[in-house]
Amino acid sequence: MLSQRTALLSNLLVHAQADQRPKIHRKLRESIELMSQSHFALIHGDKLLGLPSTMSETVNAMYFKGENPLNTQVDEYVKSVDELLAADDKNLTTDNATLLLITNTALTRLSSSLDKMVHQYQLEGEASIVRLEKIETLLWTLTLLLLAFEAALIFYPFTKFTKLAIEKLHQITRELKFHEEYLETIIEQRTVELSIAATAFESHEGILVTDANNVILRANQAFLKISGYSEEEVIGQSPRLFRSGKHEVNFFDALWNSINNTGMWEGEIWNKRKNGEVYPVHLTITAVKANNGKVTNYVSTLTDITVSKAASDEIQRLAFYDPLTQLPNRRLLVDRLNQALANSARSGQRGALLFLDLDHFKTLNDTLGHDIGDLLLEQTATRLLACVREGDTVARIGGDEFVVFIENLSDQPFDAAAQAEIVGEKILNELNLPYLLSSHRYFNASSIGITLFNGSELELEELLKQADIAMYQAKKAGRNTLRFFDPNMQEVINARVELERDLRQAIENKEFQLYYQLQVDGDGRSLGAEALIRWNQPKRGLVSPFNFIPLAEETGLILPIGQWVLDAACSQLKAWEQNPLTNHLSLSINVSAQQFKQADFVSQVQTSVQHHAINPNLLKIELTESMLLDNVEHIIITMVALQAIGIRFELDDFGTGYSSLQYLKKLPLQQLKIDQSFIQDITEDSSDQAIVRTIIAMARGLNIDVIAEGVETDNQLAYLRNYGCNHFQGYLFGRPAPINEFETLLESSRRYPRDVLLRGLAGTK
Repeated sequence: MLSQRTALLSNLLVHAQADQRPKIHRKLRESIELMSQSHFALIHGDKLLGLPSTMSETVNAMYFKGENPLNTQVDEYVKSVDELLAADDKNLTTDNATLLLITNTALTRLSSSLDKMVHQYQLEGEASIVRLEKIETLLWTLTLLLLAFEAALIFYPFTKFTKLAIEKLHQITRELKFHEEYLETIIEQRTVELSIAATAFESHEGILVTDANNVILRANQAFLKISGYSEEEVIGQSPRLFRSGKHEVNFFDALWNSINNTGMWEGEIWNKRKNGEVYPVHLTITAVKANNGKVTNYVSTLTDITVSKAASDEIQRLAFYDPLTQLPNRRLLVDRLNQALANSARSGQRGALLFLDLDHFKTLNDTLGHDIGDLLLEQTATRLLACVREGDTVARIGGDEFVVFIENLSDQPFDAAAQAEIVGEKILNELNLPYLLSSHRYFNASSIGITLFNGSELELEELLKQADIAMYQAKKAGRNTLRFFDPNMQEVINARVELERDLRQAIENKEFQLYYQLQVDGDGRSLGAEALIRWNQPKRGLVSPFNFIPLAEETGLILPIGQWVLDAACSQLKAWEQNPLTNHLSLSINVSAQQFKQADFVSQVQTSVQHHAINPNLLKIELTESMLLDNVEHIIITMVALQAIGIRFELDDFGTGYSSLQYLKKLPLQQLKIDQSFIQDITEDSSDQAIVRTIIAMARGLNIDVIAEGVETDNQLAYLRNYGCNHFQGYLFGRPAPINEFETLLESSRRYPRDVLLRGLAGTK
């Protein structure tokens, strides 16, 4: 341990500043004197330390005999240290021969010899303990015999002698235990010191040594120079002193998990110098452990990588980013596009590539100069970034050409095209705003070509080519516009825009009307009807709900349309109240998820019911299973509130969506509607038969009525009745029809028998 200490101090003396050397010189002198005293004590003995004055033959041979006895090694080592102490400052260099001899001797030959000597002392100490234990046993035996003899004959004269013998025996035992513990302490301390020294001297980087509690014990000159702290400022502190604040708590959790599990951590970390500067370092932390596996120290080695990291970042920036706009260049664009194509192939979601060219940019450069042109490019880049989401990419691929690509669009091509068009229109509007270029107020426009991608259907270069072609189509169309590569898709987009415009007009002009489809019981008696919206557009004619309802939901127009349906249904129920033929009929209306989740939907329904003064028990609201996928608890609360005013509920298209029994039993439902997809092949498909039987049995168990929609044949009706279904809707009983035709069917049902009615209605389809 002392040899390692002197070696460490010798190295510190060479590396220290001139004003620190006297202090280290004094400590080194004290260390070598202590080493000489310890060497003398081992040879001649020491009563205080419990070392014998005579050596065993083995120890004597290790000290004084052989080619290189320990006595000679210690003397030469002490002499070398004395020579180093006597050297002047100019000779105190890292290549000093005496220093190298000291370090080499401490870490190799002398270390090995001392290990062997300590081991021999330990063996002889253990042997002595065994011998003394035998003597102690013998003495105890003799003592017991003496006590017995004294008790029987002359007890008193031998009492004092026996006590002295026992005390002497205890003293010997304590001394032996002390020597044993002392030797173990020396061995453990020496092992720790050697581990620390070996780790410290293997590196020329900044070095920091802490104890097991992460308290700093040592820091070399390289570390002090990097951090800007002095030795006095860091000793006794925690490494937290150097934290930059740029890392989250989970970063350090992972760091310590690695050290605890593997014994080390290595990586890049941001530290803070004494002057407050934050800088990057490459750091390695190693745990030093004792023989028992317990951590005694942590040794950190670090390298300041400020310059190399800055150079690396600059190389990265020049390689992958446009130096003018700081946008990704073509190389990075290609890399990200390849990733986007792979992501699209996995997810099935489409993406869009927008190729953008500034109109009349060359004219600007020729008239106002390239500096002004560069300002326009920089401001264009800023505006483009503001038009897209954080995960989308805007790149400049040269001149006045930019590329924008957006991911995670709809998996349906027309919907994806509509989403891409929204982004394109946003870009056009943003780039049409005036620019302030130095002192010039400038207006500019752009042409945009769009192409969609789905997985790896096309090569990347082909996609860029398509978008480029579409961009030139936009220029040919008059500039300041956008075009899709696929002409058919462009037609669809145009048709969608026109349909949305007409739909808004239809709301204002009240162009909608309700059609009614009859619902009957098992005997053919009318029970009610489902109200189905139809749009009779003056130019288009009758527009199917499948064509305009999805667009209404996407644009939010479903809310005013849904309100109109609610009011129209309540108005019809009020009209039916006056006719004995219809005053018992219920009326079902479909409500969209957006409409149902409005905060004031309950009050909307209540207002309509009160305004038309109808019986609320005759109004049924049909919900779809897909509505239950989001915030079902809120839906239940709304249903309960509506049920409190008398509204009834029906779950539409049952079996095609969510179908969670857990929530089904909580919903205040009066009826389940079996989807027509299970009815179409019920006479032939055993799976459909099993599903229908299960739905009916389950509904019966939950005390909920069942109605089958899409019933078109007598055979289907027979199967359903056989399974226990007693409510029906479908072409067998009547198609959806305007109110006049519907009421005519009702009148016919009153005049004719059921079998005649069914055959007659079936013929109307």
